[in-house]
Amino acid sequence: MKFSDYKYQRPDLDALKDKLENDLKVIGSDVSFEEELEAINRLFKVFDEIETQMVLVSIRNSVDTTDKFYEEEQAFFDENGPVISQYSHTFNDKLLNSKNRKALEEKFGDLIFKRGDLARKTFKPEIIRDLQKENKLSTEYSKLIASAKIEFDGGTYNLSQMAPFVQSKDRDIRHRAQLAVSKFFEDNEAQLDRIYDDMVHVRTDIAKKLGYENFVQLGYDRFGRTDYDAKDVAGYREQIYKEVVPVVNELTKRKAKRLGIKEPKSYDLALSFLSGNPTPKGDRDWMMERAIKMYHEMSEPTGKFIDFMVERELLDLDAKPGKQGGGYCTYIANYDSPFIFANFNGTSHDVDVLTHEAGHAFQIFSSRGHIPEYRWPTMEAAEIHSMSMEFLAWPWVDQFFEEDTPKYKFNHLAGSLSFLPYGVTVDEFQHGIYENPDMTPAERKTLWRNIEKKYLPFKDYDDDKFLDKGTYWFRQGHIFGAPFYYIDYTLAQVCAFQFWVKSQEDHKKAVTDYIALCKLGGSKSFVDLVKSANLKNPFKPGTVKEIIKPINQYLSHVDDTKL
Repeated sequence: MKFSDYKYQRPDLDALKDKLENDLKVIGSDVSFEEELEAINRLFKVFDEIETQMVLVSIRNSVDTTDKFYEEEQAFFDENGPVISQYSHTFNDKLLNSKNRKALEEKFGDLIFKRGDLARKTFKPEIIRDLQKENKLSTEYSKLIASAKIEFDGGTYNLSQMAPFVQSKDRDIRHRAQLAVSKFFEDNEAQLDRIYDDMVHVRTDIAKKLGYENFVQLGYDRFGRTDYDAKDVAGYREQIYKEVVPVVNELTKRKAKRLGIKEPKSYDLALSFLSGNPTPKGDRDWMMERAIKMYHEMSEPTGKFIDFMVERELLDLDAKPGKQGGGYCTYIANYDSPFIFANFNGTSHDVDVLTHEAGHAFQIFSSRGHIPEYRWPTMEAAEIHSMSMEFLAWPWVDQFFEEDTPKYKFNHLAGSLSFLPYGVTVDEFQHGIYENPDMTPAERKTLWRNIEKKYLPFKDYDDDKFLDKGTYWFRQGHIFGAPFYYIDYTLAQVCAFQFWVKSQEDHKKAVTDYIALCKLGGSKSFVDLVKSANLKNPFKPGTVKEIIKPINQYLSHVDDTKL
């Protein structure tokens, strides 16, 4: 079957509720372990059925946000998703109180119970209306961003399609492109301020109703973080500030020197080389040919995976009008299918997205035999798979970039390192916001700009007054749709760097270790997965310093003036 044949049918919620309620009566009651296990497995099937339909709607709505049918179906799930989720919470409660808990822990492991304890804290029926409002606000933000029609040099572009202009070798084009993108956000400033203000307040209301002091710990608990907290993350951010910010400052100076610019501005930062940034040397079909070859040569499991994805047309890669921005990987449970969504725009980012999202997709493809709760790990662990795959693709990047390969490798490594200070900027900003939910929109922008100056001191917005007042975060969808998610990328990056080091020493062994990690799915917590893969824990003081040392050595030995 191809993805276009995957059948969507709006679920009959009443019929599904009956099924769920019948099985929930058995779970946690005075029955044998075998009877309870059968009921749990039936319940998993019903949850998979509902999620399959939700995911099909989400994909088809994001591929074409102007499709009225899927827009209405998305609204249906925005409204009913929180209602359905209460059954998941009831299941958690019953599982946690089961008289067969010891036997169930032997069957499933104890992580499902640890996560269940967290999930129990994050839900009460009285917050359903608030969750519905939160969903609608998130959809409203995505739709607003997808609606961008930016007039630039005789053409009309969405936000993804503006990326090549922001990376142009012509400084004037870069400058004007930044201003054109800024204008879209400035024109929608009041709407974005209103959406975010409503989000902060509804999330704070939810947290208070659930007995939390504010949304911060609820944000952590929603992501199932069982082995670290905000204090650990603050210590980790401090490591980035001390060890990485000075290195990134130096890399920015090297870039300015390469570009022949004495005082680099924000619109210069997306360009890395005067000869132009590395770009793939062919179109989407050409890149896919090479990706198929790469995954077959990498290992037998990755070869089987890419064939599955291509034969079933589970990749939607082209940027087009009305398509939601960004890239993601999701999973369609009843079809055992990962799905990759991207917006190719002719930049090196196309190859990054193809390898990054394929890392997610390969992980879920490898762990789809687990129970639903263990198919995906928590987000920070999930990003290890995606970011590490970007580095494991290095022996084949010459197939995509040809003569630009040395440029790509330098830029990929330097860019990954340079990302860390931005990632912790997003995180520190969100802690500030949710610890002080009654800030005005102007105060939020000042907070952003102050944190930005701490971690990204080289960012000079020149004559872009709109960005200079602290609005860059408007374009960071995670801040709106997935609060406290973004730190996950940086934690995973620190782990992925370790796979880069391993692959430099023995690529085949690195791939073998990577596949083993993917097979574990989410059957272990973040810290335990890191331990299982023989990686160093990012929260441990001194880890960041140790890990960036070989990265910095590699970059220091490259004569980037010749690239």
